[in-house]
Amino acid sequence: MTYDRLVCANCAAPVSQGRCPVCRANRERLQQQEGPFGGLNPLALIVLMVVLVAALALLAQQTA
Repeated sequence: MTYDRLVCANCAAPVSQGRCPVCRANRERLQQQEGPFGGLNPLALIVLMVVLVAALALLAQQTA
């Protein structure tokens, strides 16, 4: 889940807006945790995995 959809329990505003210190702290923490695939949505990751598995299967079939 991305932080732009989270709602702060302290001020009831979206965390991405950073209205209170709790929002700002959580926004910074979540931004640091994002890896190279952090910006992709789950469907894009699934499609990427399917493409990679298909490419590996094709490669294995050609070598056998």
